[in-house]
Amino acid sequence: MVSTAPYGAWQSPVDAELAASHGGRPDFVGTVGDEVWWLVPRPAEGGRSALERRRADGGTTTVLPVPWDVRNRVMEYGGRPWAAVPRQSGGPLLVFTHFADQRLYAVEPDVPHSEPRPLTPVSTVGGGLRWADPVLLPERGEVWCVLEEFTGKGPTELRRVLAAVPLDGSAAEDRTAVRELADDRHRFVTGPRLSPDGRRAAWIAWDHPRMPWDGTEVKVGRIGPDGRFTDVRTVLGGPRESVSQVEWAPDGSLLAATDRTGWWNLHRVDPDTGAAVNLCARQEEFAGPLWRPGARWFAPLTNGLIAVVHGKGAAVLGILDPTTGEVADAAGPWTEWASTLAVEGTRAVGVAAGSRRAYEVVELDLCTGRARAIGAVHSDAVGPAYCPEPVARTFTGPDGREVHAHLYPPRNPAYAAPEGELPPYVIWAHGGPTSRSPLVLDLEVAYFTSRGIGVAEVNYGGSTGYGRAYRDRLREQWGVVDVEDCATVARALAAEGLADGARLAIRGGSAGGWTSAASLTSPSCAGLYACGTILYPVLDLEGWTAEGGTHDFESQYLESLIGPSAEVPGRYRERSPLHHADRVTAPFVLLQGLEDPVCPPEQCDRFLAALAGRGVPYAYLAYEGEGHGFRRKETIVSALRAELSLYGQVFGVEVAGVPVLALTKS
Repeated sequence: MVSTAPYGAWQSPVDAELAASHGGRPDFVGTVGDEVWWLVPRPAEGGRSALERRRADGGTTTVLPVPWDVRNRVMEYGGRPWAAVPRQSGGPLLVFTHFADQRLYAVEPDVPHSEPRPLTPVSTVGGGLRWADPVLLPERGEVWCVLEEFTGKGPTELRRVLAAVPLDGSAAEDRTAVRELADDRHRFVTGPRLSPDGRRAAWIAWDHPRMPWDGTEVKVGRIGPDGRFTDVRTVLGGPRESVSQVEWAPDGSLLAATDRTGWWNLHRVDPDTGAAVNLCARQEEFAGPLWRPGARWFAPLTNGLIAVVHGKGAAVLGILDPTTGEVADAAGPWTEWASTLAVEGTRAVGVAAGSRRAYEVVELDLCTGRARAIGAVHSDAVGPAYCPEPVARTFTGPDGREVHAHLYPPRNPAYAAPEGELPPYVIWAHGGPTSRSPLVLDLEVAYFTSRGIGVAEVNYGGSTGYGRAYRDRLREQWGVVDVEDCATVARALAAEGLADGARLAIRGGSAGGWTSAASLTSPSCAGLYACGTILYPVLDLEGWTAEGGTHDFESQYLESLIGPSAEVPGRYRERSPLHHADRVTAPFVLLQGLEDPVCPPEQCDRFLAALAGRGVPYAYLAYEGEGHGFRRKETIVSALRAELSLYGQVFGVEVAGVPVLALTKS
């Protein structure tokens, strides 16, 4: 029987605990002989990242028990944290970084009573020593990787180099036992990729103030007898050309995803001359933004074919024939593939999801063309009828520009709204801002839609997946274009009769938290949003770019997002929500991790102080032990309940089973 109840007041089996337990996605897949390994988040285990392995017989086990947490803090967002190789006896050899101390460890997981042993020392200088994107070379007795080394107390007092760590443990207490591989110095580097003959290495580098989606360089060096890189040269890229990934092809040429055509297309590059040939000239992306060293969108196979993750907007897995430029896409229910890919023999493995399937590890057999889920396999945690049926839309924004969005209308088989009532909608702004919201099954979205609250995820100008021109719309326009595009979607939903124009909310985390706060303080959005949810945001541009205001990777990001600070200093103050707190009239909830190195909680404190005396209802929840983005189950549960309670109070509906969020008047 279908009950009638107001939108927002529907009862749902998708509770906060269920949504929190199914948050996150598998990551950093790899093959180890015939096995497939990957990382999986464990919110119920303190938010640790566990390493899983699927054996050749199909059985799946966790490689390391609690409390081992396989991730690192390189560039604060973390790079690839593990590498493993099979051995003829004794099982595989694994090296990994442990989050608690950031050390690199080695372990033989199949050897009885084998415990991880440290390979690198602990440093008490600043953020210490961090390691990422490892390449395991047991024949050399070393693991080569990115070393991020702090030289002072400040978050920008550091250096990054390519380094070789001995596998015998001799560097576990001795930093001098770590060899640096190249004299070529850049602020940022990815891990080295070795040529098939083992004589050369290639990697990607860039410097401030560029972000990697602005411009990077592909470096190639010869590997000398002592293992150091010599004759290092730039063969591709530059200040306005972004190369997101480079790999060696079996024939000794380089494969690189560069946006020199306006799209990240895959090119074959001569490592001696730098001459490049586009292998599949399309207005599609064959790569994405390089937020983390070790991200992978393509992988060459030994037969000359190339597994590629590609598309405009949604990215799918295909097999590219570089001789013809043709791509054959994998069949199946997966419409979004993540930036992690591995190949072995005639199979490719990645992480994929769809509108009715959460992210899972998927294997494609090139001989049969069959794709199947082999890890973190999706099973319906709740009846599919309680999950939304999303729709991809393109709206028309200011100046006729396209604005891409995904709509998740309310849906619950047990309820219908009173005749004539329109649903409330929450506009979600993604982080980055150089990122993109994928159209996939997400129980955090279903937590709201199954209660009668619609969600619209906006891939505003600046989002990746739609070419460089779309990405560059946000150059010097952060706080303008993103705010306008979100407002475009909100107003269109109301104008089309899909949403109640009096019950619209704005919500976002990180850069999306900035957009949410900027929307609540923007005169162009006055009266548009009834309330807002702001998660771990940027609130003060001047403070964020000041010495120690944020981490090194993004410390000069605003030079492109806002403009050169030396030339337009007033713009930094004018755009900041902190300096326009007097414009806030809508209630909001502010959610923040107290150990956030990217968006420190100090900004929240200053924003609330600036709001004092305005009489605006708000709640501020700060979480111990959480950084940038929430990982622990109890935190996610608390944040979801607080957000839903805010909407219930503002939208005028009674939300049963959820603690009432106490709103304080500023």
